[in-house]
Formats: sequence, C-alpha cells, structure tokens
Amino acid sequence: MITKRIIPCLDVKDGRVVKGTNFKGLGDVASPVELAQLYSSSGADELVFYDITASAEGRNLFTDILTETAKKVFIPLTVGGGIRTLADFDRVLHCGADKVSVNSGAIADPSIVEKAARRYGDQCVVLSADIARVDGVFRVFAKGGRENTGMEAIEWIRRCVGMGAGEVVVNSIDTDGVKGGFDLEMLAAVCDAVKVPVIASGGAGKVEDFINLFKTLPGVDAGLAASVFHFGEIAIPDLKRAMREAGIPARI
Repeated sequence: MITKRIIPCLDVKDGRVVKGTNFKGLGDVASPVELAQLYSSSGADELVFYDITASAEGRNLFTDILTETAKKVFIPLTVGGGIRTLADFDRVLHCGADKVSVNSGAIADPSIVEKAARRYGDQCVVLSADIARVDGVFRVFAKGGRENTGMEAIEWIRRCVGMGAGEVVVNSIDTDGVKGGFDLEMLAAVCDAVKVPVIASGGAGKVEDFINLFKTLPGVDAGLAASVFHFGEIAIPDLKRAMREAGIPARI
C-alpha cells in the first residue's frame, strides 16, 4: 500500500519563513535553511519551498536562499514562486529542486504546463491552485491569493492535468491558518476530477485533522501544513505514529 506523505511548507518572504491566516497577516517564523534541516531530519517525506511574493512583485525567485536550503535537505524538494518560463524551471532545478510548482505563471500562460511536462516529465510539474469560495463557487486566485481570476477551480485543475501536471496542491484559502481541519469538500471535488496525486493544504490544526483527511478521502496522497509544524504544535514523528495506529500507511 502506498504510504501517505507528510509535507511541511516553507512560505518564504524576504528570505524568511512567514505564516499568516487566510493568506493575510504574515508574521516572521524562522530561517528557511534551519527549518529545512529540522524537517529533513525529523521524518518529513517531502518539503515545499514557496517564494510567496515573487509573482505579485513580478520578480524571480530568491535562488541563493533556495540553493542553501537544497544543500541541507535529503528529501524531495518542490519549489514555487515566480515561475513563468522554462528558464525559471531550469533555474530552480539547477538550484537543487526536484519538482517545480506553478501557479500564477500557469494562469498567465497555461502552455507553460505542457511545455515543462514535455521537457522535464509530468512528475516534475506540480500545479499549485489557490482556491476560495466566491458565491458558492470554487474560484482560482492568483498572486498569492490576492487576485480572483474568475476561473472555476475544478475545471482549471482538470485542464492543467490534461496538459501534463503530474501532481496538484490544493490550497484552500478559506481554511488556511484557521486550524479547523482540511477543506474536505474542496478536496473531494478535486479527487473526483483528476487521477494524479492530490496534496491537501490549508486547515491542519491537530493530529486528528490528518487522520480525518486520509480516512475520509483515501484519494488524497499527502497532507501539507506550515504553522502547526513550525511552532511545534504537531511533531512529525508523533503524527506518523498516530497515522500508523489509525491504519493509515506512513513512512517512519
């Protein structure tokens, strides 16, 4: 049976890991290099590194910090933020990334998904979708959750997977940082729409939230979280033991 992955997320702004609620009110947490080392050694299955203001500021991702982080990590590393061209893919892969996450760049030019999948393989291309309910409809947001694109989210995800995205990170803006549990309704809709790995992001507050996620939606491949790991509210070894005890396959 395929193990369920636990993935800490480093949201990086001005070279520091930050965290907020509903994508707002960002506060300083720590050095991305130090946190990456900690997670790599404490049982995380993968790590995600987002330069969260690169797209909004129209600049390239901070490669120096990424390179230093990648040197300290011995688990798969997914990197996103300001990815707009194949040259951006090349740059972050050469810095040590294993997979590249596209969000606003794909919204601006959807062909980047297909071009990247052709050059690097589907497994390298991760679609990150920031989604919120607007009048009861799942809508895609761009530029770190700042801009409503008006696009219906499930159809957008289905389209990108059809072009070659090999994995989907579903970022629920509605539950981000609230710690009331993952957005099961949103995730169920995505799992029903695509057959690639789906990563749940936004809403984890306690160990039981992960167990409920995997028990309720067996199609979800991984749980991604930030603050509960950053502030020591959940220790990854404890989480994985609890998952095993609940009958959920986990790598320990």
